[in-house]
Amino acid sequence: MNARRRLLRIVDMAYGLFCRLLLFRVSAQRAHKLAIGQLGWLERWQLPTAMAKRLRAWLMPVQTQEVGGAKLSARLILAAGLVKGRGFTSEDEALRAVVHRRENIMPGWRMMPALVGPIEFGSFTRHPRMGNAGTTLWRERDTQSTQNRIGLRNPGARAAAAFLGARIEQLPGEFGINIAVSPGVSDLAQQQGETLEALIFFLDAGLRPSWFTLNISCPNTEDDPSGHQLEAGARSLCAAFVAELRKRNLEIPLWVKVSPGLAAAQYHMLMRIFAEVGVRAVIATNTLAKPSPVDSAVNAGIGGGALRDSALLAVEELQIAKDRLGCAMDIIGCGGVMDGESFYQYSQCGAVAAQYWSALVFRGPFAAALIENELANHEHRYEAIHRERLA
Repeated sequence: MNARRRLLRIVDMAYGLFCRLLLFRVSAQRAHKLAIGQLGWLERWQLPTAMAKRLRAWLMPVQTQEVGGAKLSARLILAAGLVKGRGFTSEDEALRAVVHRRENIMPGWRMMPALVGPIEFGSFTRHPRMGNAGTTLWRERDTQSTQNRIGLRNPGARAAAAFLGARIEQLPGEFGINIAVSPGVSDLAQQQGETLEALIFFLDAGLRPSWFTLNISCPNTEDDPSGHQLEAGARSLCAAFVAELRKRNLEIPLWVKVSPGLAAAQYHMLMRIFAEVGVRAVIATNTLAKPSPVDSAVNAGIGGGALRDSALLAVEELQIAKDRLGCAMDIIGCGGVMDGESFYQYSQCGAVAAQYWSALVFRGPFAAALIENELANHEHRYEAIHRERLA
């Protein structure tokens, strides 16, 4: 066993011990709040970020490949939801915090890319959202799952663009920006207008991410629990994004995130639309809406291990549709990518990369390095088995 693998084993064991002794003794919501606070505290200095970047580079060597039109250093991407910033009651208040008080409204913007590499900031809605009140985050150790009804809490696209735009020189070399349809907005013209305006805020701030993601499904809000994707809406929203990027002669690819649990015909319809308008990748999937642990009348989105089967089914259907269409669009798995075996399952279904979030909770900040190492071992075993069968 080489030095890197030995250190990865130590990291894995140390985090497991930390979880048992400390992290899992407090509620998921309390642990999340502590982690966000710690990220903000560490970002006051340059040294912690530099050290984290060096350690990650050693634990997870660069494996450059193109995913959905973006050149990435790894096949694992931290999903949107962690680094998106505080909620605000109004856009004016959010802008005052960014411009006048110069607050770090988005803890993790510097430290998390240093720790994990490719990352997606957001989701951001056109206007700020405070999200849902009360307990909004849970975890389930047996299935390595999380569940949340945070409710798209974020500072809004204008303030987020101002915050990131003021730090362009310090942003990582690879990141995405996730823009979500505002919950509760059912009028298609308003949806298109608001999401397009959010995109323009980021572009006008001089931001040129590796990709943009349009999130057309978010089941974690009380006012929009269904997460339906309709043909007219998907076409209108995606086409408007692609047209705006082309108008500015920007070769920034558009990815789209979809729901689990849709009918096969819906996935095929969505894939056809994405191919026609020029979407470069589809992320399957967002969280799965189920009754929350404390109130069966309120939905909360399940992620992690309990989402995996539904997400894998979505990836399979999207791959079938892709093969029938003969398009070059990439599929990115998302849901319960916790170890090398689960990542391998997604790759066997057609996913070329994966996003993760719950793995941070159950495996720690270097989850991607651990998963990549396990995947390599998994692939080597299957290759050996295959060679033996052919012999």
